[in-house]
Amino acid sequence: MNHIKSILISLIAIATLAACASMMGGGAMAPYTKVNDGMLVGSNNMTLYTFAKDTAGSGKSMCNGPCATNWPPLLVDGSPAVSGDYSVITRDDGKKQLAYKGMPLYFWVKDTKPGDKTGDGFLNGAWKIVKM
Repeated sequence: MNHIKSILISLIAIATLAACASMMGGGAMAPYTKVNDGMLVGSNNMTLYTFAKDTAGSGKSMCNGPCATNWPPLLVDGSPAVSGDYSVITRDDGKKQLAYKGMPLYFWVKDTKPGDKTGDGFLNGAWKIVKM
C-alpha cells in the first residue's frame, strides 16, 4: 500500500511541475524571466526593457557606466543554458547579461514596484518594454 501511495505522490508532483512549466508561456525563461500582463519581467516581477542603441545579435551592450546605473542590466550567473529567443552576452565589465531576440535586457531604476513601466518610450523612444 505504501508503494502505491509513493507512486501516486510522485505522479501528482510530476503533473504539478508540468502544469507550472506550461504556465510560464513560450517566451519566458525561468529563473530569470517570466511573462506578466503581456510583457517580459524579471524574476522580481519588474518590467524589462530593450535599448534602441543596442544592435540585435551583436553580443554587445551600448548601455555602460552611468547608463547602466539608471538602466541596470539583467545579469546572469555563470553560463546558464539558454534556448529559443534567449542568449547571453558579455558586457564591457565582463559580467554576463541576458538578451531576448538578440537584444540585451535591462531594468529601469525609477520603476519602484512590479507592474511599473515608467521607462517605456524614455529618451525619445529609445527604451521599450518587451511585449510578448
